Amino acid sequence: MSYAVIQTGGKQYKVSAGEIIKVEKLADSSPETKVEFNEILAYGDDKNIELGAPTLDGAKVEAELLKNGKERTVLIFKKRRRKNSRRKNGHRQQYSLIRINKIFSKDGKVLSEAEMKKSEVVVKEAKEEKTEASK
Repeated sequence: MSYAVIQTGGKQYKVSAGEIIKVEKLADSSPETKVEFNEILAYGDDKNIELGAPTLDGAKVEAELLKNGKERTVLIFKKRRRKNSRRKNGHRQQYSLIRINKIFSKDGKVLSEAEMKKSEVVVKEAKEEKTEASK
């Protein structure tokens, strides 16, 4: 099972192909688009591992953006006793939900690739048939 350690949004994530993760909101991104992460800190499998210092040049992880959203509200309530002073504030953190499709090594080889679900294969075949029929 191959994995990679990527850095995005100031955080590091250990990802493998086919995994769905929640990361900090990616700027200028809309659902159903391909996202590429180039800041790869390490990749490997059960037998060997390749470490970067601090990153690996040429290695990349290809992902698909599923959706953008907001977390549940976090309430911040501050009160100073006996001073009639209180403040209530809320925060909703934005996130992007992504699915990891491929992990590439630094020489460009595909280390691992996500298996497509049957529904995705059927949708892609239907789109190809429509384009062929319209020609």
